Amino acid sequence: MAQCPRGQGGVGIANPEDDSPNMIVYRKIENVVCRLQEEEGGVAIRTVKSFLSKIPSVVSGSEIVQWLMTNLSIEDTAEAVHLGSLIAAHGYFFPISDHVLSLKDDGTLYRFQSQYFWPSNCWEPENTDYAIYLCKRTMQNKARLELADYEAENLARLQKAFARKWEFIFMQAEAQVKIDRKKDKVERKILEGQERAFWDVHRPVPGCVNTTEMDIRKCRRERNPQRVKKCVYGITDEGQPPSAAQPPTHPCRTSTREDVQKEISFLSTQLDRHCMRMSKVADSLMGYTEQFMEYDPFVTPPEPSNPWLSDDTSFWEVEASRDPNQHRVKKWSFSLEEALKDPVGRDQFLKFLESEFSSENLRFWLAVQDLKRRPQQDVCARAQDIWSEFLAEGAPSSINLDSHSYDRTSLNIREPGRYSFEDAQEHIFQLMKSDSYSRFLRSSTYQDLLTARKKGKSLTGKRLTGLMPSS
Repeated sequence: MAQCPRGQGGVGIANPEDDSPNMIVYRKIENVVCRLQEEEGGVAIRTVKSFLSKIPSVVSGSEIVQWLMTNLSIEDTAEAVHLGSLIAAHGYFFPISDHVLSLKDDGTLYRFQSQYFWPSNCWEPENTDYAIYLCKRTMQNKARLELADYEAENLARLQKAFARKWEFIFMQAEAQVKIDRKKDKVERKILEGQERAFWDVHRPVPGCVNTTEMDIRKCRRERNPQRVKKCVYGITDEGQPPSAAQPPTHPCRTSTREDVQKEISFLSTQLDRHCMRMSKVADSLMGYTEQFMEYDPFVTPPEPSNPWLSDDTSFWEVEASRDPNQHRVKKWSFSLEEALKDPVGRDQFLKFLESEFSSENLRFWLAVQDLKRRPQQDVCARAQDIWSEFLAEGAPSSINLDSHSYDRTSLNIREPGRYSFEDAQEHIFQLMKSDSYSRFLRSSTYQDLLTARKKGKSLTGKRLTGLMPSS
């Protein structure tokens, strides 16, 4: 088997400046794999004679484990097997008679993958490529190429999905089979195993880990997301499919000034990110739980009874009453969101804003909330009414917006929709939350209401009496 090139120009060695997040892993694995295949100091790659045929270019699993323990200073056999299984899971070597890519410390035979199929080549094979491969397998009448159950299911699914172009896929598979038949028998057998291992990596057996899936956090760190997908069975300029013996060369992309500026901007943003300690997050969650514990009817039994466990709906009637108890009034102080959820709390907050001559902020916020629930045919006209009342030049209830929110809203109102006022609504909400809401909680209006409910009106009998019509 050909040795791995160890210089910088080798295709198998990942370019250090490649911006795929997994390249650092691939470089380390490929360094070990190249050492494994060295003529001096590597494992002995040989041809094994079986009963009726010969198995070329293989090595046993126990030999790989022994080499890893000797050359990587690993003392525990289980650790060496685990490391070898990780390398096999990425497809750098594979068992010749099993779809599960793992290493076993026994006489199981393994074969090294061609550099052409190494994951450092950034393969992103399409489902059409997989369909061609499975279709090609069905055309070759050999026991070792029979489809496994999950592959047969995948083929049926792909045939249904690509029904309109299945004839084209079948023709591509036929052409590949004709090309393969012209190759030497030993070379064809090796290539068939390597191709199968490639698809075992990119379309793994159900239950196995897919090592090609990229973590979303790593994807966000990519500097060059616009990578070109490579066709596995593509045709080169000469009209021949790419050969495993002659891997394609890809020109190295040099970083431009714009790339460097984008990277600097990204890193600066990362430095400014607000990170919280896990202890603070846990404290915040515990505080939220303790605060709302008495409002959970399954944790704290409510008065008079829990309507989810009994047929008594008095609790719901009390909660819907226009005469709130101390329990409800206290909840308004948790956040502005909680105050606005309660109809009585919303009305009390609106009265307070009217006393401060700033009720237009809440009326605008409520109008936008109402817009989101309007029928589609009424949205355009209602959006124009909101603009005329609160944002247009000379509006009767003009609100105070920052320039950014106003410009965005002015642009959105050209094609009115349910969310045309999203930026303006968020700005007004934050304005009320940081200014008017804190004054509302300190106001005599809220304090008197809270104190009045503490003097006995929160008792069950009086709450229920308030729901009955007066004589």
